[in-house]
Amino acid sequence: MSESLLPAVPPGTTYPPATELPRPPTPAPADAVEGAVDPERAARPVSAQRVLPLRHPGRWITSAIVVVLGAQIAHGLVTNPFYQWARFQYWFVRPVITDGLFITLEVTAYSAVLGLLGGVLLALARLSRSPVLRAISWLYIWLFRSVPLIVVLLFLYNFSALYRTLSLGVPFGAAFLHFDESKLATDLVVAVVGLSLNEAAYAAEVVRAGILSVDQGQHEAAAALGLPRRYQFARIVFPQALRAVIPSYVNQLIGLVKSTSLVFYVSLLDLFGSVQSMGSTYPGDIVPLLLVATVWYVILTSVISVIQFYLERHYSRGALRTLPPTPLQRLRVGLFALRARVRRETAI
Repeated sequence: MSESLLPAVPPGTTYPPATELPRPPTPAPADAVEGAVDPERAARPVSAQRVLPLRHPGRWITSAIVVVLGAQIAHGLVTNPFYQWARFQYWFVRPVITDGLFITLEVTAYSAVLGLLGGVLLALARLSRSPVLRAISWLYIWLFRSVPLIVVLLFLYNFSALYRTLSLGVPFGAAFLHFDESKLATDLVVAVVGLSLNEAAYAAEVVRAGILSVDQGQHEAAAALGLPRRYQFARIVFPQALRAVIPSYVNQLIGLVKSTSLVFYVSLLDLFGSVQSMGSTYPGDIVPLLLVATVWYVILTSVISVIQFYLERHYSRGALRTLPPTPLQRLRVGLFALRARVRRETAI
């Protein structure tokens, strides 16, 4: 019965001799097997095992070149007597410089607020359904983006030559109130009005781009809830648009800080005007005075950049899974990683 269970073999079939049959593969030694773990290494705890990082020689070479170039530039700034760092230290906090700095901050603050408010109104007019508002807004933006800022300031400074008095009353009729333009438009007012008019044209496009970046579904969802359009914009659309508005507008704000140097041409002594005036009085201190203005402008723009970081971090809540770490948090993480690395090195 056991023979009947064997498969039938066709007649004439031959088999190779036993010496020619394939042999089973010989198992490789343990240390040759791919992925084998060293017994001594496996016996050590995971915390004591050292992971070798991937080497990047090109990155180190580039970093070394940058460090050398930076060191050479810093050495040239410190050792070159042409910069007169002693005179720089003398002028840095002189009252004439700090007074000009306060005027720069004042003009920048007023112009930034008024420019942003005007930009929001112009952006809403560009997005309005009224063809008249759209046309006027477009014409304003086109005009003030085409005319240089210095021309606007000089035109406003000489505005009293065209209109000696300003009046309020019935259009094309009798006037009730009259104002002397020469007394009303002081140097500070002329500077703030000129910068605000110019800034509003650029801020309008920034705000409009931010509003258009908001997903259309947000508008539709707010309209489906029956919310008034003013409430939709103030509580739903504009807060989301700020995520896109803040980086671009802060960039405009930094440009505004540097544009305040042009108010010197309308007889307002801001930071640059004070430096220019002192440079005319003390010709030998022109270079250190220019360095004083440069350092103060760098400080102002750096402070604005720090404020920008925290504003972006605040308005990114809800849009990002994890907020970007602050510089202090990054410092703590770096110190903790350095401490852990030192402990591993000493343990080995």
